Amino acid sequence: MSGRLEGKVVVITGGASGMGRASVLRFLEEGARVVVADMNEGTAKETLDLAVAAGHAAAARFVRTDVSEETDVEGMIACALREFGGLDCVFNNAGVGGAIGPITEISVEDWDYSFAVLMRGVFLGTKHAARAMKSRGNGGTIINTASVAGLSGGGGPQAYSAAKAGVINFTRVTAVELAPDRIRVNAICPGGILTPLIARGAVSEEVVGSLMDQMQPWPDHGRGEDIAGAALFLASEDSRFVTGEALVVDGGLEAAGPNLGRDRKAKRMTQAGVDRGNTGLASTIDLGFGSDLSD
Repeated sequence: MSGRLEGKVVVITGGASGMGRASVLRFLEEGARVVVADMNEGTAKETLDLAVAAGHAAAARFVRTDVSEETDVEGMIACALREFGGLDCVFNNAGVGGAIGPITEISVEDWDYSFAVLMRGVFLGTKHAARAMKSRGNGGTIINTASVAGLSGGGGPQAYSAAKAGVINFTRVTAVELAPDRIRVNAICPGGILTPLIARGAVSEEVVGSLMDQMQPWPDHGRGEDIAGAALFLASEDSRFVTGEALVVDGGLEAAGPNLGRDRKAKRMTQAGVDRGNTGLASTIDLGFGSDLSD
């Protein structure tokens, strides 16, 4: 039986771990050919090994990509066209926790790094995806990872929240612009999603998961597979009439009124630095189990 993405060509940034890895594996299972774009070559190899073990060796490729660099983003799109002969969907999912700390202490460099990855990366991914899709004339889908942090003032650090709010608005603006070309643009707003990145150091995933279970009305925390399912919907024909939307996937967190910063307020107010996530680059701050629970 054919999958919902049979024959489709997809690029997933941040595809080497967490929500991105779950999406890569789900999209492959549904018949897509997938380019994994990520900075971390070690976790990318693990993802490709999982794809091979699942019988999808011929349908997966990796290209090292810094989403804040335009030449890298051009390269990941070129990889899809060269290796698989097309482009049907780009999932701009790569993210980091970014600048963290009191607003009076955050450095310009950490702020700019945060926006380079979280906002410029989505801009570049959309720009070059749209160019390729428009030139081919077959339409397509673009999915951007935003966050519940972009919907309120209590969901994450300042730079992260502001950038994710920007992603949501950027999604809506570009959805209107690209609709005549039959290119749909949507965002996903995750809430508390347990990924290996969240459980750091001596803190186990079980402990973190137990804490996260208390964050939202739904009794179970989210997992990468939950985001993969939402992305699959937005990438497939099931959502052919959906564009310009920000799909919240958060176990009712936003409905209840999130205040994710409350439990870590004291620690944030005494430390400043930058969380570079799972890029393989060193962070300058450690917040135990992560600066935000949606990446």
